[in-house]
Amino acid sequence: MNTRDLYLDAATRDNTRQSYGSAIRHFEVEWGGFLPATADSVSRYLAHYAPTLSVHTLRHRLAALARWHNEQGFPDPTKAPVVRQVLRGIGALHPVQQKQAKPMGLESIEHVAGWLDGAIAQADGVGARGAALRHRRDKALLLLGFWRGFRGDELTRLCIEHVQASAGEGMTCYFTHTKADRTYRGSTFKVPALARLCPVEAYLDWTGAAHLDRGPVFRAIDRWGHVSQHALRTDSLVPLLRSMLANAGMASARLYSSHSLRRGFATWAISNGWDLKTLMEYVGWKNVQSAMRYVDVAAPFADLRLPSAPIKDEDA
Repeated sequence: MNTRDLYLDAATRDNTRQSYGSAIRHFEVEWGGFLPATADSVSRYLAHYAPTLSVHTLRHRLAALARWHNEQGFPDPTKAPVVRQVLRGIGALHPVQQKQAKPMGLESIEHVAGWLDGAIAQADGVGARGAALRHRRDKALLLLGFWRGFRGDELTRLCIEHVQASAGEGMTCYFTHTKADRTYRGSTFKVPALARLCPVEAYLDWTGAAHLDRGPVFRAIDRWGHVSQHALRTDSLVPLLRSMLANAGMASARLYSSHSLRRGFATWAISNGWDLKTLMEYVGWKNVQSAMRYVDVAAPFADLRLPSAPIKDEDA
């Protein structure tokens, strides 16, 4: 790979590269299409999968095809009027309500964190190092994911050398890039130290018990308590969270995902008097539409205020 290709490759996020590669394989292998494609073949591809794939998925497949043709120097067939008309027709005949993860409210966070505390104490008591570490990691992931509203990929990309934490004072998390940071300027997020359900305390407890001083914060742990050198995969967070909730006795654990933490925090913040601008700055949203997709104003828990609430993040 030459220097130019190295930089071009670095400009594409890993999850985007993987999802686009999967979309291209679907077009070629599953459907039997040929590349470079024609507008006619692309429109027939859309029509074939219209009954089984969502419009959102089909748009993603078009984006992958468009990128492939542009990178290879071929005309982009996805811009043809017939392709756009077929896509509009699919949207009209197969409307699908956007699915959203169930928001995890503060009561649920408190319940699961309490169960994890009990599980940690029990594992420590019998010398079950693997279980004790796993529960400490899960508690840190749960509380940091909620109080900072981090995305799943942000949690898995967080590195210890980019975290500064002080018990009772707070912590900062630095990312070289985020979904909203398309120019790679980097973003720093402040995390508050709280009187209870404290993400800073949970982070320090986990990293201290696992003896981690650099590399990914959240990692896999085997049954013998060996901590992996590699970060958890983003697609492993949903089953991890659902398993945690099910073990804690939460009903309908399958309805939750990593977005549940983000949605739950956004709803808590609005219910506790945060204005939308402050919430957007704190979480890192760049437009109102993105923020409003996460806010569930019908789920009040304003009476569950913590003694110390997260402060406005000037640097986020």
